[in-house]
Amino acid sequence: MKKIRAAIVGYGNIGKYVLEALQAAPDFEVAGIVRRNASEIPEELKSYVVTDKIESLKDVDVAILCTPTRKVEENAVKALALGINTVDSFDIHTQIWELKSSLDEVAKKNNSVSIISAGWDPGSDSIVRALLQACAPKGISYTNFGPGMSMGHTVAVKAIDGVKAALSMTIPLGTGIHRRMVYIELKDGYKFEEVAQNIKNDDYFKNDETHVMQVENVDDLLDMGHGVHMTRKGVSGKTQNQLFEFNMQINNPALTGQVLVAVARASMLQKPGCYTMIEIPVIDMLYGDKETLIRHLV
Repeated sequence: MKKIRAAIVGYGNIGKYVLEALQAAPDFEVAGIVRRNASEIPEELKSYVVTDKIESLKDVDVAILCTPTRKVEENAVKALALGINTVDSFDIHTQIWELKSSLDEVAKKNNSVSIISAGWDPGSDSIVRALLQACAPKGISYTNFGPGMSMGHTVAVKAIDGVKAALSMTIPLGTGIHRRMVYIELKDGYKFEEVAQNIKNDDYFKNDETHVMQVENVDDLLDMGHGVHMTRKGVSGKTQNQLFEFNMQINNPALTGQVLVAVARASMLQKPGCYTMIEIPVIDMLYGDKETLIRHLV
């Protein structure tokens, strides 16, 4: 069996867990790791090719983008133009359709496939939301995150001028409403009040209740745990009061990494273009032959 050759682009929290998921997957092999500083190679990467350019890697089938959300599009365009499939965990919900439209054109032009927003939310949770809406077409759904660390929000805070280190915690208030608790270490020469206001004005935070606090050491507060509680109450046919619930408690980057690898597998079976997870068959994400999977899961 020819294995799928995957490149990891970015080697932070998510990239490390993607590597573990690839190592555990029997149908993948690591084509290499792309990181900004390719001269500094951690011990766990010394058996792999490490470079600062994806063009330096050979025979890459799919690039798993583990970069900050705001760097996803430029890295996806670069890989798709080389005929390499891409998957990512882009997580700004309000911008997903625009990204899909942009990358769809690039992917089709270069006979490649892009699957975007393939983490756990957006991502695997999106599939659950779609299934619940199919079960009760009329109704209302709530997705309550946390309590836990939001990687996307934390990365967004770190990009704010004056922030030395940061942690963003998500606290669920119910009915899909959340409080953001943001802890920062401040760089010298910056005013806390100004930095805090810039955080609150960022697209990641401006629609939620956000509290920013200055601390001496963010690392003392770190916790990779997270979770979700999703509910839908609605109507099946003409029957009301159908209630559905979905819960999970997870290690945030570990689940994101696993979903990215599953979707990278699925990318090999799609026609050229850009997709979200609700557009691709779930069975395409699984390792194994179709008959065995159907006999076991259906």
